Amino acid sequence: MPFEEALQKLEGVVEAMESDDLPLETLLARYEEGTKLAKHCQEKLAEAELKIQQLEKTAAGELKLKPMSPEPTED
Repeated sequence: MPFEEALQKLEGVVEAMESDDLPLETLLARYEEGTKLAKHCQEKLAEAELKIQQLEKTAAGELKLKPMSPEPTED
C-alpha cells in the first residue's frame, strides 16, 4: 500500500475514534488497525530516508555520495 493511502486511512481511523461514540470492541479493533497503519507508514518513511543521499565535496574538490545523517530524535 502506498504511503499516502496508508496515511489517509490512518487519519480516518483517528478521526473516527475521536468523534464517534463507539463500543469498546470497535475502538480496540480500530486502535489495532491504526497501529498497523502507523507502523506501515513509519517503514515507508524509513525506506525513503535510506534512498536519500547527500553530495559531499572532498578536499580534492570531487563530489561523492554520502548517506543522509539521521536527525536526533526526542525520546
